[in-house]
Amino acid sequence: MNWKTTKLKKLTKALMSIKKEVDMQNFLRDLCTLEELDELSNRWKAAELLNKGLPYREVATKTGMSTTTVTRIAHWMKHGEGGYKKILKK
Repeated sequence: MNWKTTKLKKLTKALMSIKKEVDMQNFLRDLCTLEELDELSNRWKAAELLNKGLPYREVATKTGMSTTTVTRIAHWMKHGEGGYKKILKK
C-alpha cells in the first residue's frame, strides 16, 4: 500500500508552513481530538526515552503505553523511514 498519498502530502505541506510553536499547537488542537494529541505526545515521549536507551518496560510504565506499542515504536525507529532518527537529532 502506498502511504504517501496526495492527502498526506497536503497535510505535510500545511505542517511545514507553520513557523510559530503556538500556531502549531493551535493547528494540532483543531486537527486532532484530545485523545489523538495525547497518543501522539506519548509516542514522541516513548521515542525520546527509547533513544536514551531505557528498557521497553520502563518506557511503557513512564508513558502509560503497552509494551506492544513501545516495541512497535522501537521497530520503526530502527527499520522505518528515518523520521524518528532525524528529528531526535535536533
